[in-house]
Amino acid sequence: MRLSPALLLLLALLSFSAQRANKPSSKHNSGQVGLQLYSLRNQFKTDVPRTLDQVRSFGIKYVELAGTYGVEPTAFNEELKAKGLRAISAHYSYEQFRDHIDDVIHEAKVFDLQYVGCAWIDHPHPLDEKKVHEMAGVFNRAGQLLARSKLKFFYHIHGYEFAPYANGTLFDLLAKETNPRYVKFQMDVYWVVNAEQDPVNLLKRYGNRFVLMHLKDMKQGTPRNLRGETDIENNAALGQGVISWTDVIRAAKEAGVKWYFLEDESSSSVTQIPESLRFLETLKL
Repeated sequence: MRLSPALLLLLALLSFSAQRANKPSSKHNSGQVGLQLYSLRNQFKTDVPRTLDQVRSFGIKYVELAGTYGVEPTAFNEELKAKGLRAISAHYSYEQFRDHIDDVIHEAKVFDLQYVGCAWIDHPHPLDEKKVHEMAGVFNRAGQLLARSKLKFFYHIHGYEFAPYANGTLFDLLAKETNPRYVKFQMDVYWVVNAEQDPVNLLKRYGNRFVLMHLKDMKQGTPRNLRGETDIENNAALGQGVISWTDVIRAAKEAGVKWYFLEDESSSSVTQIPESLRFLETLKL
């Protein structure tokens, strides 16, 4: 049977479309992968525009903020736009959420953020029940106020929340005492594993409470603790440490994690970030 030119053209277009559908939509697949800019904090301290160029050279489009390195927020946002970068989320201090929530909201609007979160709390060692009650109160209030401005609040797990409590941990208490509607969580997989917890089990247990994730691997032999402290050189490129990323990412997808931010706090971050991004391509995010 002889096919008409029009039908041949249609078949060729369908074949091309099928080929494109089988390719990642970008270097980092779904576009849900970004970089926590704290990974390049030392470079930002000396040259913001040049460091943003470096971020873009990695193929990154989306970022998470942790300060603006002495640059006024509006100017920093203009730099991001000039480099083709977009801030999705940012970390602010516990004290800002407790005492200056209006300032957080104002800056979040400057960057047109979707998420704002707290990544660290000065706390007793070990963390205790009294402090968790206080944290829950601050988070619930902040989450409600942020929601009025169409912003989502999250708390970034740092490891010390897993001190034993009752039949579980203090993280369980924090999750119970915070309103799921207003308080979400960001799982830093490194810190969960460092606290000798199972990230897969946590994702299965708390499901869509986890909306963000920090992707950070841990070198073999890294000391474990409940203090949220480590030598930064214990950060490994993804796939070169002890974490089973295939299992973690599968569980994260099932839980409904929205954004994944690569974070590398080591002095080798400039060379390890591209290695991590290449590994992420194999995970089909």
